Amino acid sequence: MALLSRFDAKMSSFLCRISSSLTVSIVSERFSKRICSQRSIFLTSGGRSQLSTNDVVSNGGYTSKKWTRLASIFAAGLGIGTVGIFYSSGTRDSWSETARGQPPQATKPSKSVVVPADRTGLKLTLYQYQTCPFCCKVRAYLDYSGLSYDIVEVNPVLRQQIKWSSWRKVPIVVVDDGKRCQQINDSSTIVSILHSYFLDRGKSVSELASFYPVVSYTNDDGKQVSETLNRYFIMNGDKFVDTVERKSYLEEERRWRQWADDRLVHMLSPNVYRSTTEALQAFHWFSEIGEWEKNFATWERLLVVYVGAFAMYLIGKRLKKRHSLKDDVRQSLYDACNEWIEVVGKERNYLGGSKPNLADLAVFGVLTSIEGCDSFRDILSNTDIKPWFDRMKVSVKSHSGLAQV
Repeated sequence: MALLSRFDAKMSSFLCRISSSLTVSIVSERFSKRICSQRSIFLTSGGRSQLSTNDVVSNGGYTSKKWTRLASIFAAGLGIGTVGIFYSSGTRDSWSETARGQPPQATKPSKSVVVPADRTGLKLTLYQYQTCPFCCKVRAYLDYSGLSYDIVEVNPVLRQQIKWSSWRKVPIVVVDDGKRCQQINDSSTIVSILHSYFLDRGKSVSELASFYPVVSYTNDDGKQVSETLNRYFIMNGDKFVDTVERKSYLEEERRWRQWADDRLVHMLSPNVYRSTTEALQAFHWFSEIGEWEKNFATWERLLVVYVGAFAMYLIGKRLKKRHSLKDDVRQSLYDACNEWIEVVGKERNYLGGSKPNLADLAVFGVLTSIEGCDSFRDILSNTDIKPWFDRMKVSVKSHSGLAQV
């Protein structure tokens, strides 16, 4: 352990020297520009580099093909390690498609979460990267609701576990109700559809999925993008009377669910990879919690840890500028956490009042993705979020939302 610590210290110093000299301009302008150009934030799924095979990176003879291979390896570490994935052309991980009438080809679950009290009759399978913040959001909802589900850990390089799907990013949830299977993509859409189903079972999961259509359009940059409509809306028919209070409650819930996706998530990468030391520490944690020793060859794991940490250190600097974070990026993260606690207020245990709502679960899920990192320990010490987070952890682990399903 001491030897590894000394090696990490030397590697951190070495990578820091490299970042201040060598090919920062090449990596940040060629590599990061290509990877980050599609509003990608290195925060959730296994997107692919868009480098052209005709492009040449003029340092040491590295061609774009080599960088493309490295990019996929980085995505491997990043995708299963909290903050690592592009979502293309300005969408998150969005759209829902109906899977074929039969379940996708059998893939042995990496893990099964069994809640004996679950009486929903649904077979749920979550395809994920362990520390992807969007996947963490979905797990937070499933665990809080007391749902049993299988987990399939996706290999971010080969992604053979989702080769049956035309959608190549995570999270994906496949819902089998005994009559048909429904594939749902996008963390917020997954939560909204499942929550709608449990509030009012007058419609099947497949029928509810039709209320979340995908539209395609050309954005201001001339790129074709897709967007899932209604991703933050709950469809519960006429079960609830639309009182002024309820409308206000739902509007607040939607607003802060979106805030978790559009603001809080952007704070993670620049903080987790603030320095080479923190980047290495984070990747070691990703390796531990993602069980990389079991899932990857030794050379591949070490390559992901050390080269991936360096790549994300550089990209984190670019993302800091892209999202206009403060010079001290930790302060931006503190501000976001305090903003959340301020809206929750002192009179409520949760934004949802006496029990968590979907916004509480979204924010909690995003933050759990960095729970083993220095940045997480810092926000517990330097913001007022700890009491709320501790309450959320108890509620999620104890399946406090079981009654609603």
